[in-house]
Amino acid sequence: MIVLKASQENIVAALQSVVGIVERRHTLPILANVMIQKTSQGVQLTSSDLEIQIRTEADLGGDSSNFTTTVGARKLMDILRSMPNDQMVSLESQQNKLILKGGKSRFTLQTLPAEDFPLVQESANFGPMFSIPQKTLKDLLHQVSFAMAVHDIRYYLNGILFVAEGKQLSLVATDGHRLAYTSATLDVEVPKQEVILPRKTVLELLRLLSDKEGMIDMQFANNQAKFKFEGKEFVTKLVEGKFPDYNRVIPKNHKNAVTLGRLSLLSTLQRTAILTSDKFKGVRINLDTGMLRVAASNAEQEEAIDEIEIDYAGDNIEIGFNVTYLIDVLTNMSQDMVRMDLADSNSSVLVTMAENPNFKYVVMPMRI
Repeated sequence: MIVLKASQENIVAALQSVVGIVERRHTLPILANVMIQKTSQGVQLTSSDLEIQIRTEADLGGDSSNFTTTVGARKLMDILRSMPNDQMVSLESQQNKLILKGGKSRFTLQTLPAEDFPLVQESANFGPMFSIPQKTLKDLLHQVSFAMAVHDIRYYLNGILFVAEGKQLSLVATDGHRLAYTSATLDVEVPKQEVILPRKTVLELLRLLSDKEGMIDMQFANNQAKFKFEGKEFVTKLVEGKFPDYNRVIPKNHKNAVTLGRLSLLSTLQRTAILTSDKFKGVRINLDTGMLRVAASNAEQEEAIDEIEIDYAGDNIEIGFNVTYLIDVLTNMSQDMVRMDLADSNSSVLVTMAENPNFKYVVMPMRI
């Protein structure tokens, strides 16, 4: 039976949307596979890592009868990628194997039975569905995802908090040293829902979301989130735990503020960072009338000092930072100007941009 017959380009496009979560090595061998379900309507491809499940539908030709199997996802992808884009490729089932043919090439692949494939049990009590443009969600994720923790023992920090309330969707990420917040307006009113999406889910969404005009549908349950966009269905487990109260962390009414060019500040910090010590990455920022000075030193008694002329007439402040936290936020912004609100050398700093009032970034100071 011919399971599918289409151009290499079309098959790769469909497979690409599900293989991202597949681990090459897994304690359960079948989780290295993709499930292929052939029906008269088309082909469904499903992958899972027990935490996340992605399913996509595509019209990839083949016979019209029903058929289901699983085959090594990465192996199949590697073979297809080695073929020319315009190559016609077919996948045929023979006994317990799949035969992949393209041009004069032929590959025989081992399969595992589809009934052994562990599908994610979907929650029965999803909240109301709401939608935003894919591009909007992608932008929101970009604005905060760099501030997520990586392998933190406080597992609730290894992800992004989604808060849907009324007509607003807010995203928050923090690793305990810095916090990024952003929000967007929804078309419909939704009851208050708070969920924490795991880090792997966030990175996979960033990979799959496109800059096209299409919408993405979202639904949240107590332990799951579901996303639907461009023929894909994405179901993920949530991180359990209580996310920190981000409203208390975002400073208000800092009396000193400076607005300056993002790129000039970024290049100054990148230059100065070269002479920071590998362990601490600390820089000292000194704000004085009309001038911002950045300084760093290391254990070899080397020193870097860089200055930027600014429009500032506030208090004289010297404050230390992990330079990586400032470089991260400036790299992820696209706006020309950035604003920093400060109180004193011991208080956190608020970084914002005039063109996007919904974005806020807070950095804790560091003793140097």
